Amino acid sequence: MLTHKLTDLIRAKPVADADLEAAALFVLDTLACAYAARRSRQGEILLDWYHGAKGGPIPEQGGAGRQAFLFGALVHVLEMDDLHRESVTHPACVVIPAAWSVAASNGASGRAFLAAVLRGYEAVCRIGAAVGPSHYKIWHNTGTCGPYGAAFAAAALLGLSEEQTVWALGNAGTQSSGLWQFLEEGAMSKHLHAGRAAESGMLAAELAGCGFTGPAHILEGDKGFFAAACPDAVPERVLASPRAPWQLRLTSIKPWPSCRHTHPAIEAALKLHGQVTPAEIQQVHIETYQAALDLCENARPGSVYEAKFSLHHCVAAGLCDGMVTLGSFDAAARERLADLAAKTTIATNAALDAAYPDKWGARLTLTTNGGDTLVAECRVCKGDPESPVTPGEMRTKADMLFEHAGLSSARARALTDEVLALANGGALPIIDDLWTAT
Repeated sequence: MLTHKLTDLIRAKPVADADLEAAALFVLDTLACAYAARRSRQGEILLDWYHGAKGGPIPEQGGAGRQAFLFGALVHVLEMDDLHRESVTHPACVVIPAAWSVAASNGASGRAFLAAVLRGYEAVCRIGAAVGPSHYKIWHNTGTCGPYGAAFAAAALLGLSEEQTVWALGNAGTQSSGLWQFLEEGAMSKHLHAGRAAESGMLAAELAGCGFTGPAHILEGDKGFFAAACPDAVPERVLASPRAPWQLRLTSIKPWPSCRHTHPAIEAALKLHGQVTPAEIQQVHIETYQAALDLCENARPGSVYEAKFSLHHCVAAGLCDGMVTLGSFDAAARERLADLAAKTTIATNAALDAAYPDKWGARLTLTTNGGDTLVAECRVCKGDPESPVTPGEMRTKADMLFEHAGLSSARARALTDEVLALANGGALPIIDDLWTAT
């Protein structure tokens, strides 16, 4: 039974102080993403719903599960939350909201909360690594694998037994969902995936604590998750390398607010910025791995969200502006960069495709009007474990997001200090201003 063995593996894994300190930085990153998302159209809709608009729950009635849903959905809005390469999941937007809601409800210590976050990441990433590439073509791994991570984190904070944790994982898995069709139509469903995964996992753990049973063979059973949605699953990856670092330590932090599949090409574009003017460029050619093409081939994005999933637009922004920011995707930016995006072609590179998902890379070739060629390549992207952002850079990113959210510098500084103090025994900060109506 894979969930039994996975539960044993995660519960036995030692937690060091350095692991808790790393987890605190990821929590800071996640919280900053959620606050900044309040200033988006999606965030406004979510907050209006949460406060009772159009029949939604009012906070007093919605409970901690609804709060976990809102938190998770907000985290995923701006495309700046973390990414685990091997599983192609965004663990933070499902694990941290569920863990936060449970910890806040039962008064758990900061260290217990961070340890639960580590365990939740481990579950979602290990299961996500096993689903196989065919699953990702149709299913959004964060939505389908996320409930397992949220359930494990919540189970740890609720003090569930091994058997109860297995029940929680079983009922988390039966709630797996999330389809990529939204991307074809520029819809907002991706944020729903994150919020529902956080809430579903939390619900599964709470019910398990009440004696509500779940299937122990949810992963490998004849009518389980792998059989239903993963035609080329690799089940042995769930338990592979048990002594490896915590999966959180192998998770990437995103420096730019777009789909992570665009980041290797953005980094290559930034290397070439300033070497030629945009007017001198005759053609831009991007080579990368096939999964990036599957999700991010869009030469004419018609919305902010489509632009965040457009290799053409993101590379044009990097080449022209030397930066990619929250303001790089609005209508004015799309119009300004449209000509260069239209000169861009993309193709699969066999070597980069073979390295995926362990390595996410891109190669960029510029051809000038005069016939010159400039080339830049990125095989290790900024924010990956091999090229990590520093704690100082993570604080700078959080400051930028808190400023975008409209927080005062004093509030942002206090919130940052309180989150980082969790690893030293601090209590969860009060974040009531995250839930207030816009």
